[in-house]
Amino acid sequence: MAQIRIQNLRKDFGAFTAVRSSSFTIEDGEFFMLLGPSGCGKTTTLRMMAGLELPTSGEIYIDGEEVAQKRASQRDIAFVFQMFALYPHMTVRGNIGYPLRSQGMSRAETGVRVQEVARILGIEAILDKSIGGLSSGDRQRVALGRAIVRRPKAFFMDEPLGALDAEFREHMAEELRALHDRMGATTVYVTHDQLEAMQMGDKIVVMNHGVVEQFGVPQDIYDWPATMFVANFIGSPSMNFLRFDGMVGAGSQSVDLSGVPVEIPLSRDGASGRLVLGVRPEHVRLDDGSRYRALVLATEYLGTTQIVTLSAAHGEIKARLPADRHVGVGETVGLRFDPRTITLFEGERGRALRSAANERSLGHV
Repeated sequence: MAQIRIQNLRKDFGAFTAVRSSSFTIEDGEFFMLLGPSGCGKTTTLRMMAGLELPTSGEIYIDGEEVAQKRASQRDIAFVFQMFALYPHMTVRGNIGYPLRSQGMSRAETGVRVQEVARILGIEAILDKSIGGLSSGDRQRVALGRAIVRRPKAFFMDEPLGALDAEFREHMAEELRALHDRMGATTVYVTHDQLEAMQMGDKIVVMNHGVVEQFGVPQDIYDWPATMFVANFIGSPSMNFLRFDGMVGAGSQSVDLSGVPVEIPLSRDGASGRLVLGVRPEHVRLDDGSRYRALVLATEYLGTTQIVTLSAAHGEIKARLPADRHVGVGETVGLRFDPRTITLFEGERGRALRSAANERSLGHV
């Protein structure tokens, strides 16, 4: 398998720039997620890495070799598409073995490799069935088998589970991750589903409008978003944003929200003007003794927890509370935020200010 390094990658389609100066490194054996909304540039980035699109500028290194201007066939990678792209006139065995036969491998060796892959994927019983009669899950396994059988340096997957229903998609996500762990393969996986990315990925790149907003391990991206876009895109419900005019200096440990001091992690940066305080719903607590007040607008019961929607002076707030905590619509309550979990953002650019809590995570941006 291989390390993959992207440096200042850019792709223009006429006057439209799809990817802007992207740089990141995928370590050998990682399950790496390219995450973002439709049109953010993640699939274009993957296609450039695979050699299906040539970059306008920038460098792509696979296993230390610069390959940006090489054809896909010269990169020793395997690509799995959302639409399975299988040969309907062939059996499962024929589809999986096709890449090896096209490379001139002997029938005997091809048979051994196909049988090995079928065992890994648990599809030995359907090897001699036609593609037409298979379920979507089995078709996806066959598509994976055709990629695995070549033993490439890296696997590239473009939303391979997108055509599956929600319940089976979650099951296949677990299978894919388990398969990756058994093989130790370098895998790059495109998705728009933040839950899928958090569930499966060792590292995540979050993209928006062709720009890498943040990359790192899932927990750091969730806990310490580098931008308001990342904070809003990751999490359900997403991070709360409380907008206010004020000032924070390097070394500050609180901010003023309309006369109410709110503790924050020790600030490493200074900023003034329009600021935004970000806090996750699970880090909002009800506290009768707090001077920061909010009106309860709605409650949503979720079993062991509930989502309470509140209206405060600086914006709408969602709190994730225990289900047995009674809260009445129309009630005014006090709110307290866990100061260790707060992120401050510049209001204009939406960039996170460095603090004693998040500086390690933002060092990867």
